[in-house]
Amino acid sequence: MLDLGTLERLVPDRVAGGEATGHETLQLHLERYRFAARHVRGGRLLDMACGVGFGTRLVADACPALDEAIGVDVDPEAVRYARDRYGRAGVGFVEADALRYDDAEGFDAVVSLETIEHVADPHALARRLVERVRPGGLLIASVPITPSVDWNPHHRTDFTERSFRGLFAGADLREVEALRQVQKVPVLALLRGRERRLADRRPQLVRWYLGHPGAVLRRIGATLRYGFTNRYLTVAWRTPTR
Repeated sequence: MLDLGTLERLVPDRVAGGEATGHETLQLHLERYRFAARHVRGGRLLDMACGVGFGTRLVADACPALDEAIGVDVDPEAVRYARDRYGRAGVGFVEADALRYDDAEGFDAVVSLETIEHVADPHALARRLVERVRPGGLLIASVPITPSVDWNPHHRTDFTERSFRGLFAGADLREVEALRQVQKVPVLALLRGRERRLADRRPQLVRWYLGHPGAVLRRIGATLRYGFTNRYLTVAWRTPTR
């Protein structure tokens, strides 16, 4: 059964309307997928780390010229749900690890939203994503660009706009468009801890900060600069034609 008490699982059919960390976060994800859909034209689409598949289906429905859309996720329960809820002719889902999944045909568009911050080697994943894009194709990826590692134990790397773009600096990509998003931090919800998706937030945060002083400085700096907000960056790049 899908675990809904986690920061890492969004299921549109089961998001509680009154939960700031559910409904508002879902709207941000939907906006990212709509951004991707505006750029995708046709051919084959890969949605890497697709979760339960709602975004894969959104892009596929918005882009009727697509021949095939494939969503890939490492969680077998999420993939089963995606197949049952969002699968249709031309839209399929595969259980696989992002760094191991391969497809000899390649893709005209590769989408990977809120994925790179989860892996131990973000540079390796960035390379793999680029490798899967056909010449002249699109790569669309997103990450948080304010600190998240401190309160979300599923995240491994904090990014800024500069460091995120730096992952792809040597790949000969042309940036097409960027989407910036701002989300107010639900401070009261965090303090009360009553929302389901906060059940797996990092425990004993003060103790964790004592062992990670750099994270404390990043958090203080981001709060002074941006206040109590989370910020996200989605970038669409085009690969060179060969």
